[in-house]
Amino acid sequence: IVEYDGSGFQGFQKQSVGRTVQRELERALGALLQEPIGIIGAGRTDAGVQARAQVANFHCNTEKTPAQIMEYMNLYLPEDIAVIDICEVEERFHSRLNAKGKTYCYQVVNSAVPHIFERRYAIQIEEKLDVPAMRRAAELLSGTHDYRAFTSLKKSKKSTVRTVDSIRIEESEALPGLSVDRARKLTFTFSGDGFLYHMVRIMMGTLLEVGLHKREAEDIPAVFDEGRRERAGELVPAKGLTLMEV
Repeated sequence: IVEYDGSGFQGFQKQSVGRTVQRELERALGALLQEPIGIIGAGRTDAGVQARAQVANFHCNTEKTPAQIMEYMNLYLPEDIAVIDICEVEERFHSRLNAKGKTYCYQVVNSAVPHIFERRYAIQIEEKLDVPAMRRAAELLSGTHDYRAFTSLKKSKKSTVRTVDSIRIEESEALPGLSVDRARKLTFTFSGDGFLYHMVRIMMGTLLEVGLHKREAEDIPAVFDEGRRERAGELVPAKGLTLMEV
């Protein structure tokens, strides 16, 4: 189970150029185990997306215990990645194919005043957001639907039907003790059986447009019916998104 700050990475999956979480994990494991190691992640978090509990697995031949491997990795991994748990699994285990569900959260600082210590992990919106309207939209976005309007993938042979179990919106005080209005933080938590490319970030953009009264919550069913990307909301920045659990 891996935790990382995504702000310094070009995503989880290894690429031809750019720093990735997978590359750092494979480098550390290869040095420890003295053999090429391939990491399989439960999901390909985008550039700038954080993870509290990403799941990854690998195969190796070693007499080292899981505890020894974890201790070594946390000594030699860069400071923006940590292995927070490790265990041996059966030979056929696959982090992505065996995943039954995922939970993401997205953070928004709803304030006219800058919130410096949240700026890397949340977006800021100055205009007051209509939370009850967003909650109505969240209910309509939840359920089992064809989410092809909520993905950046233009063409896919795979099904775009997914089940979103819940979208929760929680409010907290963003800047305690501040006298001005609208200084609050909103946390949007998405749980479902799986999410398409950019799906959470596009659903977030749709919810924020409802909160800003740029669209009506009651328009959501028509977006599903039409299935066109341009009918859904904008793609929000990656920095506000965190993979919480697989």
